[in-house]
Amino acid sequence: MSSPEFPGWQAIIGHEWAVEMLSAAIRYDRIGHAYLITGPAQIGKTTLARLFAQALNCTAPEGEPRPCGKCRACTLIARDHHPDVRVVRGEVSGRGRVTLKIDQIRELQHALSLTTTEARYKIAIIKQFDSATIGAANAFLKTLEEPPRNVILILTASDSDTLLPTIRSRCRTIPLRPLPFPLVKEALQTRWAVPAEQADYLAHLADGRLGWGVSAAADATPLEERESHIVALHTALQGNRAQRFTHADKLANDAEGLPDMLRTWLSWWRDLALLAWGNHKTIHLTNSDEQSTLTRLTGLWPREQIFTCLQKTNDALWQLERNANTRLVVENLLLAYPLTKQ
Repeated sequence: MSSPEFPGWQAIIGHEWAVEMLSAAIRYDRIGHAYLITGPAQIGKTTLARLFAQALNCTAPEGEPRPCGKCRACTLIARDHHPDVRVVRGEVSGRGRVTLKIDQIRELQHALSLTTTEARYKIAIIKQFDSATIGAANAFLKTLEEPPRNVILILTASDSDTLLPTIRSRCRTIPLRPLPFPLVKEALQTRWAVPAEQADYLAHLADGRLGWGVSAAADATPLEERESHIVALHTALQGNRAQRFTHADKLANDAEGLPDMLRTWLSWWRDLALLAWGNHKTIHLTNSDEQSTLTRLTGLWPREQIFTCLQKTNDALWQLERNANTRLVVENLLLAYPLTKQ
């Protein structure tokens, strides 16, 4: 996530090693034809991709920092309006599912085969490539194997393991990691003028995803969604076996929202595990507003059981990202959770 008053590479918060790698590739003329930027949602993958595209096509005078963030190329790329830099997103279905289809790939391939209009490089930023159908991924493989001259491909995905090995092997992978809590809090306060108390709260919930914190500061929707995720988890923990089957059926009907929900659940179980194994006074919890409930549960459930639930939640998320049967995954997960009265 970047802010407009900080031009060039300074616009991105954290991920210094990735910035240095990309800027060095330009500086020493070792630019690859394809890059894969991975990491959790709203961690800065698309921001980094746009900045790289700006740096490659910036028209600032020789010897000045690139990207400058001010020239025509930088400005158009920042707005996704540059004729030689295309940002491709999957199509959204009525249920909210994002799918990158083969027709979109073929249209992109045609566009990439044309000469550049005004830039040094023709660039394609393909968001959420892990949403590509098998047909789309296989069609794109040909472009990766035989890229047109002066074309650079930048893919983003949550996890490289979800992509075909033939896709991964032809890209330079840049894995982005969650940012430290103090850095997220400071950025929210200094760059987005979020009051200190709110910045502290959002930085905890962001779990290293600055983009999420910025969105939550501007719009209540992310916080409302997160609250519904926590309520759904508490409902599951309170239910008996029959009630959990009913709850699983309800959750499975919103297959598109499940991965985000399970990520919230995963952070909750991780907080619980940290409390079970650590000093309650020194731990920075993601779900800080749940601390009293989490602290109480550490006295009810054995550490091994807490750790098992953490693993089961992570496994369920992994299975959903690989198109496992949604209802079966959720049922198995809820049945693995311990029963409690909260």
